[in-house]
Amino acid sequence: MKNLNLLVWMTQLGLSVALPLAGFVWLGLWLKNSCGWGLWSLIVCIFLGLLFAVDGLRHSLQIMNRMAKEDPRETPGVSFNDHE
Repeated sequence: MKNLNLLVWMTQLGLSVALPLAGFVWLGLWLKNSCGWGLWSLIVCIFLGLLFAVDGLRHSLQIMNRMAKEDPRETPGVSFNDHE
C-alpha cells in the first residue's frame, strides 16, 4: 500500500510541475496574441510558471520525503483487550 501511495505522489509531482508551467505559458501566449501586450507578457508568464513549478516540486518532494520516513510499525494500534 505504501508503494501505491508513493506512485500517486509521483503522479502528483509530475502534475504539480507541468501544469503551472504549461498554464502560464498558455496565458502568456494568449495575452500576447489576443490582447497585444507584447513579448514581455510571455516572459513574465514563463518566469511565474517556473516559479510555481519549482514551488510545486519542493512541496511534493517534502511530502514524499515525510511519507517515506514514516514507519507504520512504530505506533502499534490499540487492541481490544488493551483498553482501560
